[in-house]
Amino acid sequence: MLPNDPSLLPVLTRIAEALERLAPPAPPPVQLDSADVFVWHAEAGRLEPVARPNRIDLDLLRGIERQRATLQDNTERFARGLPANNALLWGARGTGKSSLVKAVHATVNAADREAGRPPLALVEIHREEIPSLPRLLSLVRASQRHFIIFCDDLSFDQQDSSYKSLKAVLEGGVEGRPPNVIFYATSNRRHLLSRDMIENERSTAINPGEAVEEKVSLSDRFGLWLGFHNADQSTYFEMIEGYARRYGLDVPADELRRQANEWSVTRGARSGRVAWQFVQDLAGRLGRPLD
Repeated sequence: MLPNDPSLLPVLTRIAEALERLAPPAPPPVQLDSADVFVWHAEAGRLEPVARPNRIDLDLLRGIERQRATLQDNTERFARGLPANNALLWGARGTGKSSLVKAVHATVNAADREAGRPPLALVEIHREEIPSLPRLLSLVRASQRHFIIFCDDLSFDQQDSSYKSLKAVLEGGVEGRPPNVIFYATSNRRHLLSRDMIENERSTAINPGEAVEEKVSLSDRFGLWLGFHNADQSTYFEMIEGYARRYGLDVPADELRRQANEWSVTRGARSGRVAWQFVQDLAGRLGRPLD
């Protein structure tokens, strides 16, 4: 309890004013139509516009034509205000899951602008910030704009209960998902949970079947499942050759394939990521920028 001394009031006032001067100014509110891509910062409770998103052209993604057509159709329907599903892109590492989300978003926006429709916003949320998802949804719920909330490499491990908040947001909550929001996620796991996590539930629960069902039901909240798998050799070479044509890397076809095959052997895999890493190395050796 402060002493009842009126002479202390000016001192306390000066201290309060000094603390206000030391405090950083509050960031200005972000206009939700100021960019096409944003990153969500949960701690600050704000969206940061991304001036130059990291993405590649849709036609450079090879070996995933069915997944590309399905996700593009779903996204186009959402952009036109028609019913669309949350999407889970799952499968092997480096197979183009996150690249496809970003490329489809850019392609749909280009078509929307040409047709005079407002573009979609893509908002990336990090896996660690999933518990803040309700705050993000409250921020965009009243907007006239449509938003794709995107979480790359989404998965949950032992003792991680944040998947429950995601389940509620996607379908089961009182408010549910706003009509102007759709959720896209990529994961190496089809059910988003580690095998150890599922097996632990089987071994410790009174009713193992119900316990496992409660956890794997998270993936059921995604109406669209798209599986991705490592490429065969011909598809891998098709990726390499497509990149080489796109960026003007003038190497004879036989030599290009020989080098690309050697690169994949040293990496122990054939995937879109491995193909892109090879092309970056090749372009560097040839002195060609990848613009």
